[in-house]
Amino acid sequence: MTPGSTPPPPRVAVVTDSTAALPPGLAHAVGLQVVPLDVTIDGARYVEGVDVTPEQLLHALERGAKVTTSQPPPSAFAAAYERAAAAGAHEIVSVHLSGEMSGTVRSARTAATVSPVPVRVVDSRTAALGLGFAALAAADRARTPVDGAHDVPPEPEDGLGGAVRRWMARTVHRGGPVTVWPDATEVAQVAAAAAASSRVWFLVDSLEHLRRGGRLGTAAAALGTVLGLRPILSVQDGRLAVCEKVRTRRAARDRLEQLAVAELAGRPAARIAVHHVGPSDAADEVAAHLASAVGIPTADVLVADAGAVLAAHVGPGLLAVVVADA
Repeated sequence: MTPGSTPPPPRVAVVTDSTAALPPGLAHAVGLQVVPLDVTIDGARYVEGVDVTPEQLLHALERGAKVTTSQPPPSAFAAAYERAAAAGAHEIVSVHLSGEMSGTVRSARTAATVSPVPVRVVDSRTAALGLGFAALAAADRARTPVDGAHDVPPEPEDGLGGAVRRWMARTVHRGGPVTVWPDATEVAQVAAAAAASSRVWFLVDSLEHLRRGGRLGTAAAALGTVLGLRPILSVQDGRLAVCEKVRTRRAARDRLEQLAVAELAGRPAARIAVHHVGPSDAADEVAAHLASAVGIPTADVLVADAGAVLAAHVGPGLLAVVVADA
C-alpha cells in the first residue's frame, strides 16, 4: 500500500443486538450492525428502534398495556451476516444479550450455520451497555491493524460527549506495504473479555415487570411488593440477582453510586454509563456525581436510554450504572 492510498477494509465485521442500548448513531459510526428485537404491545408487533421508541413503550406500560418481547428470528441475523459479507467481511463476530435472559444468542447461532462467511457468536452473559461496551470493544479491535497502527486525533465536537467522540475517533493511519487485520478469534476474545469485565447494577420502581417476564423469581420480587424494600439488582453469571436491599429509592440511588465508585477505584481505565427509562434527570445527576467522584469530565460518562425492550422488562423508573474495562 503506497502513502495516501485507501487501505483495505477490515476482515472482521461485528454484529450486536438492540439490547446493547447504544445511543443513536454510535453503532453506525463505529461500523456495528445492530439487529433489533421485537416488542408486542396489546398484540401488535413492533421492531425496536424502527417503529417503537422507549417513550412510546413507557406510555404503553403506564396505561396498563400487555407488553411482551421476543428475540429476532434467525432470518434477521442471516440478513445481517449477508450484508456484512457483501460489504467485504471475511469473518463475523456476533455479540449478544446473555443467553440466560433471552433466546437471541440461539437465533444468532442458527443463522451462523447458513452465513456465507464464518461467524463466531459471543454470549456476553450481560445486558445493556455491559453488552454495548463489549460490542464497541470488538468493533474497535476489528478496525485496528495488528501492525503499524497509531491513533489519530479526535474529530471536532459532534455533540455526543467526550467519551463517545474518542470511541468514534479510534481509526488509525497505516504505513508500510501490508496491512494485517485481526481475525475473528482475536476480536471475539476482546468482546468476551470486555463483557466479563463489566458490572451492571440497577434499581426500578417496581419488580413486578421482571417477575411477570420470568426474569426474577417471586421471592425476590416480594422484597419490593410486600416488604417495601428497594432492592439493588445486578447481572451475575448471566442472570438477574438481588445484590442488596435498601429502604428508600434515595438511599438505593446513593448506594448505586457507591458501588460504582468502589468498582472504579480498582480499575486503571474504565468506561462508565448510566441508563434510564423515561426522563434523564436522575441519570444526569448520577453521571455528574460519578464523574466528580473519580475526577473525570461529566461528558466522559455516557448517559443512555435503556431502550424499548429493556424498558418492557424493568418498567418505569429504571436507573442503572454500568462499568467496564476500557
